[in-house]
Amino acid sequence: MKKPTFALSLIMILYAVLAAIATWRAINIQVFDLFSFGVVPVLFGLVLRTSWASIAFKVYLAIQTLGLTALAGTAIIAYQISPQDVKVVFNNVEIPVPLIAITASLALAFQFWVAFSPSTKRYLSATSE
Repeated sequence: MKKPTFALSLIMILYAVLAAIATWRAINIQVFDLFSFGVVPVLFGLVLRTSWASIAFKVYLAIQTLGLTALAGTAIIAYQISPQDVKVVFNNVEIPVPLIAITASLALAFQFWVAFSPSTKRYLSATSE
């Protein structure tokens, strides 16, 4: 398999955008964290089809899962304490918390599906000619 599947290509494009945003954040806001910059080695490995790309991809997914779980746990505890204060506002627009939870869960599930699919394994194990 010479080219990545559409789903893997979509992940690679998303990771490229996230890497650009992480670089911008590091330069302008001087914030450097594994959650943002962890995408860079994964993207590098996927593009170059390295032997460690699959492991890096799955470790990064584990980090994302831990982050989402921590965020969800914090939101549940905060909602139990004061439900009226649990809200997300972006540019003066309130975003419903269930919508964020569903979107984050679907994005994570899609990444897991791509990471563990046989086509991704074939793409990464095939030697480039």
